[in-house]
This record gives sequence, structure tokens and C-alpha cells, in this order.
Amino acid sequence: MSRILLKAFLGLLMRVLYRPKVEGTEHIPDSGPVILAGSHLTFVDSLFLALVVKRQVFFIGKDEYVTGKGIKGRLMAWFFTCSGMIPVDRDGGRGGVAALMTGRRVLDEGKVFGIYPEGTRSPDGRLYRGRTGIARLALMTGAPVVPFAMIGIDKVQPGGNGRLRLAPVTVRFGAPLDFSRYDGMDRDRYILRAVTDEVMSEVMELSGQEYVDVYATKAKAA
Repeated sequence: MSRILLKAFLGLLMRVLYRPKVEGTEHIPDSGPVILAGSHLTFVDSLFLALVVKRQVFFIGKDEYVTGKGIKGRLMAWFFTCSGMIPVDRDGGRGGVAALMTGRRVLDEGKVFGIYPEGTRSPDGRLYRGRTGIARLALMTGAPVVPFAMIGIDKVQPGGNGRLRLAPVTVRFGAPLDFSRYDGMDRDRYILRAVTDEVMSEVMELSGQEYVDVYATKAKAA
């Protein structure tokens, strides 16, 4: 009930303030497991995604978002939990494994899982090389991958953080990608890379972003 009320309130607020244009929602199955994969430009990407998709979207978030103390901490925990975030300690040595297994559990339950293959927010608005976790999830679960892009979201939150600004946003979904031809090959690193690159190619076509064949984490470090 809290999730429904929160989505109704924020959805109305978003429509009034941002009037987002949504394209291709017919590509998202009405039932069954599905992976939504897109680029990551701002902190509010997941919020916009959750508000424009009819089904509840689950996604991974840092556990620090729900472990704060005091009234503010409890409010943040309630907000992110209602938004569909599943907290995972991603800073530890097994953080990637924990995130992968969490995504698999969500998909095995027939739900919608949102993921950003780049693994972190883009440092400069370009699209960076995808991590192969998206491919492992798709091959382990058999879930279709629906690529998406948010055009203009970087104008809403320039730099990825800070105060929100008013700017037009378009959320565009592409046709689902079926990788059943690679069934049972989720441990083949060449197949995993090929699947990931195919997903990123679709995201690039939808977003119009310049592609950089380097991991975003390395670009940030540089």
C-alpha cells in the first residue's frame, strides 16, 4: 500500500513538473521475468524508471541508503524500500556476487529487475563499456532484456547529483532481446561479452550517446 501511494503521489508530481514522454512501453511484458537495462547518468534514474513502468521495478542500491539513523534515516529507508530498491553491500569483496544473486532471485520470482550495465554513473554523459553481469543474469534466468534510455535526464540533475532542475525527459524502451540461443553458456566469457555488447549497442541506439569502449570506473579513476 505504501508503494502504491508513493508511486501515485510522485507519479502525479512528475507528470505535472516534468511531463515526461514515454515511448515503447509495449515492449515490456505484462507478466513474467524481464530485465530492464539502460545507461546511468543521474541519481534519480531509478526513480524515473519506476514511475513510468506499470509493473514494480526492483533494483540494487547501496545498503547505506537504508541504514541511516534518526527520523531522516528512517524516512530514507522507507522511501527507497517503497521505490523497489533492494539494499546490497556492494563495497565488499563479494559485493558483485551478492548483487548478481539478488537479481537472479528477483527474476526467478517472475518480477522486473532494473540494471545499469555500466556499473556506475557515467562521469561525462557518454556511454561506457558494459559489465557482463547483465549477460549472466539473462542467460541464467532466460529473462528477456528490454533496453531503455532516458533522454534529457542529465539536464534534470547535471553532474549526476545535487538539486533537481526542470527539464523535458523522454524515456524510450526498445524491443526485447532474446538470448535463448546461448542457453547453458553462462560461463563462456566470450559469449558473455558478446551478449553484453549487444545490449549496450541497443542502449546506444536508443540514447544517441557516444560510446566509449572503456569501463566507467577506469574513466573516473583517470
